[in-house]
Amino acid sequence: MKRLLAAGSGSIYQICKSFRDGELGRMHNPEFTMLEWYRQGYDYHQLMQEIGDLLVELGLLSGGEPIRKLTYQELFEKYAGLDPFRSEPEELSTYMASRNITFHGSVTGLNRDTLLDLIQTHIIEPALIDVPFLFIHDYPSSRASLARIRAGDPPVAERFELYGQGIELANGFTELTDGAEQSRRFMDDIHKRDRNGQVEVTPDQNLIDALSHGMCECAGVAMGFDRLVMIAARKSEINEVLAFSFNRA
Repeated sequence: MKRLLAAGSGSIYQICKSFRDGELGRMHNPEFTMLEWYRQGYDYHQLMQEIGDLLVELGLLSGGEPIRKLTYQELFEKYAGLDPFRSEPEELSTYMASRNITFHGSVTGLNRDTLLDLIQTHIIEPALIDVPFLFIHDYPSSRASLARIRAGDPPVAERFELYGQGIELANGFTELTDGAEQSRRFMDDIHKRDRNGQVEVTPDQNLIDALSHGMCECAGVAMGFDRLVMIAARKSEINEVLAFSFNRA
């Protein structure tokens, strides 16, 4: 889709099947439906507003009722009492031990981002179950993914995630349009995967070439359609809104 944008498509959307190996559970199915769209000339705050308008249209949010917003830093300070930008890995490991957070393996040697992910999934997300909808935005630059990074102290990624009742629903960005920076991030990711013993992947050279050719300023978001249906139908498991779940496929 970003290659189409670089080719001059203008604002664009699609609803399609997506696949993610190895994830199966109450909120995950290896095959799922994704709604993805890009708005030319938008930034991530304008796109968050449009998502709010969509939720109103779907009857999931009252008209005129704003969705709560918290920066990534505010989220951790409010629900974990931690500063995610300045807490060292040793402090995060000690915090996890004090909260009896365990997982398969040892926390020793884990980097800051991985430890913050574990704290978010084990401590913060369960605390959001009574929050109808919440935007979390301004992620650490190390978590930028495909988002533009805004300079500052600290620099932050113009990225957001939408949560509904503690369920992650969408991930969006002010899109990175710099081909050289995208290439560098791909190589950083390859090196990280190699260090972690993960499957080798090949950089998407077609995307790098398209960005280098020139791409419009835009914002984009990917939304889990099945999870949205879960909330609308008041279901607790993704299997309840799929025609055929993994075990019946």
